[in-house]
Amino acid sequence: MARPKNVGIVAIEIYFPSMYVDQTELEAYDGASAGKYTVGLGQKKMGFCSDREDIHSLCLTVVSNLLDRHKIAPSRIGRLEVGTETIIDKSKSVKSVLMQLFTPHGVTDLEGIDTTNACYGGTAALLNAINWVESTSYNDRLALVVCGDIAVYAQGSARPTGGAGAVAMLVGPNAPLVLDERLRATFMKHAYDFYKPDLSSEYPTVDGKLSIQCYLNALDNCYQRYCEYARAQAPQARTIGLDSFDAVLFHTPFCKLVQKSLARLGVNDYFMMAPSRRPSRFPGFEKFEQLALKDTYTDKDVEKAFMTHYDEVFRTKTEPSLLIASQVGNMYTPSVYSGLVSFLISTNAENLLGKKIALFSYGSGLASTLFSITITSDLSVLRPMVDKLNYVKPLLEQRQKVSPAQFSEILKIREHNNHKAPLEPAGPVDCLFPGTFYLKSIDHMHRRVYDRVPK
Repeated sequence: MARPKNVGIVAIEIYFPSMYVDQTELEAYDGASAGKYTVGLGQKKMGFCSDREDIHSLCLTVVSNLLDRHKIAPSRIGRLEVGTETIIDKSKSVKSVLMQLFTPHGVTDLEGIDTTNACYGGTAALLNAINWVESTSYNDRLALVVCGDIAVYAQGSARPTGGAGAVAMLVGPNAPLVLDERLRATFMKHAYDFYKPDLSSEYPTVDGKLSIQCYLNALDNCYQRYCEYARAQAPQARTIGLDSFDAVLFHTPFCKLVQKSLARLGVNDYFMMAPSRRPSRFPGFEKFEQLALKDTYTDKDVEKAFMTHYDEVFRTKTEPSLLIASQVGNMYTPSVYSGLVSFLISTNAENLLGKKIALFSYGSGLASTLFSITITSDLSVLRPMVDKLNYVKPLLEQRQKVSPAQFSEILKIREHNNHKAPLEPAGPVDCLFPGTFYLKSIDHMHRRVYDRVPK
């Protein structure tokens, strides 16, 4: 068998909850200052789940929708891997639950299992799938990568940064979205910035200030290493850096951090550039000459100057990727891939041909990778993928708005029912999108039974 070429994402599907709370209304309900969530965080709406949905139902829904929409027979899948940090069983994997979609078709030969590390698990699953297709283990079938999470926080300042959703991606050769070979950089270290030590609770322990610093430090390290690899591949290239990309996508805890992160790449370009070249590229930035990169994390003058300098770049290269994040919130593992979906639906397929996209994935604790994708120049390959995403914007508009008081009450019910068995969920079913899987019951042995809203 010939070695697979142009390996990447063949198809992508997204699912988000059918209910949302408006962030402006949540500000008022919480007694927060006007604009704290909408301007300070950059969030407009937040999707959330009742006790009718869990990580199993989210992943069942997104996988079923992908297979149905793209008319993929279960027998075409040779590897299935899940990335999630929403753990409802310390032993049984989400992947094993998804097997109920495949075993009725006689498909049991599926490698892969769950991967967990905060918001990074989906990227680990994607890279594993890419490696499998490129390896001698590849058997001419497709890999299926599933990312899903429910992000909920205890009452307080972190609650507006929640969200929920799932993304499924088919990985194979001759893809419309090709992962660039030998162009990915990883940075990992030990940190207690965000973690979930209480296995009886859905809520994390968060050191917000440390988490943002860890995120930006990981971004610096990944970006610098990526640029080193890119220079080694193309030593004659005139530009290696932010100008190399047509779009830059980030893991999105909240949208304002992404705007700061785009500017952060500019800070790196500044410090990696020869001092003699800086005045022409960064006029008026002479006051930063004596600083070191490590001293700039909390420097508001640097942050403001570079955000202003790169405002138009942000509007062009990154803001189009924030549609879903601003409307749904932080999906955790699917977050950066919701950005990819948002970018793909931000314009027509003709305008996407040949574009190079940088993607930064971050998971607290911490694990991070920056990699790049090159979109095919063949419209006949790209257009079917983009056309099949035409459901996303209408679905966002079809969601049901819930008042902040109702939202808070639903989260109280989730908190009360967490790990409870037996259980008959109290959440409504009639508000769920057609085709959505939902939790029907949990018996006294914690065995979960699911049903599906008719399509």
